[in-house]
Amino acid sequence: MDIDRVGRLIRPGLASMRGYDPVEPIDVLERELGRRIVKLDGNENPYLSSPRARVVLADYPYYHIYPDPLQRNLREALSRYTGFAAQSIVCGNGSDDLIDLVLRLFVREGDEVLNAPPTFGMYPFLVTVCGGQLVDVPRRDGFALDIDGLRRAVTERTRLVFIASPNNPTGDVVTADEIRQLLEMDIVVAVDEAYFEFGSRTVADMVHDYANLFVLRTFSKWAGLAGLRVGYCLCHERLASHLLTIKQPYNVNVAGEAAAIASLEDVEYLLANVERLKRERERLSSGLASFPFLHPYPSEANFVLCRVSEKDTDITVTAARRLRDGLRLRGILVRFYESEGLRDCLRISAGLPKDTDALLNAIGEVWSEL
Repeated sequence: MDIDRVGRLIRPGLASMRGYDPVEPIDVLERELGRRIVKLDGNENPYLSSPRARVVLADYPYYHIYPDPLQRNLREALSRYTGFAAQSIVCGNGSDDLIDLVLRLFVREGDEVLNAPPTFGMYPFLVTVCGGQLVDVPRRDGFALDIDGLRRAVTERTRLVFIASPNNPTGDVVTADEIRQLLEMDIVVAVDEAYFEFGSRTVADMVHDYANLFVLRTFSKWAGLAGLRVGYCLCHERLASHLLTIKQPYNVNVAGEAAAIASLEDVEYLLANVERLKRERERLSSGLASFPFLHPYPSEANFVLCRVSEKDTDITVTAARRLRDGLRLRGILVRFYESEGLRDCLRISAGLPKDTDALLNAIGEVWSEL
């Protein structure tokens, strides 16, 4: 059978789908640009993982043994951290894995999943992969959720809605009342709290009252374990049991599990770094606002979304993209989006103080050359 005939067997919708746009690896970029990179495009934690986690990873003796498929030690450690029973916790290969599992549990081919763009790009990506039908309900001016629009969009085929809080890339947080209104529509509501530790609000306690609520979190941001891919889900224990049944048996590797457990024994250290990043986020926001052509949005995450004004209207490439490109040439990486509503925006991660200084100095240089 030739490749064209094989290609015709690919599931409809997948052969032509666009892949997720990831950030580029720092080692590749440093070789390409020939200089040290100031990496502010991936929302990673510049303070690294905890000292305990690094010691455990160096000394761990069982890399040759498969991990516990029931994740018992990690779920017990998370139970102590979250206050939830271990039976209501499921861990995954990052929160992306848990987004995929929730979709697999509820969405059949053709079922509808509500999305509130601009938001995390993994939602449409994974909905397409699982064969669901994405229904976009764009946010209002200022990126507030359109609750009425979401309610009107619900049909007999609607199974699920994803809400990120704080939202990536806008940084805003939803209210408990907004989530309650969605939960009362009798669909599954997955609230992605990947940036929970950087914000001031959570809806996790509502899991006790609403069986149709899933709360997703990760060790990638606050604990500096993005490269080890460890996330977890809080939900009703019967649904947790279903997720444990359908997940890949060894979806959390032993290195990730060991590092996550060690991180939960080093919470005070890690949360002190979170406070440093929150202070730097505010300094970054103030520094960006000092430029008359930049308009940062309030954020409760570890990044700031910033709208870039145009220098003139007779252009083919946005000022945001040109600013991104100019910063890149100076070894400073920020996130630019092609999606609707964000083409004049940059998302900039909170970094070390010296990274913020380098960024703000470079912005003035680049803008004068545009």
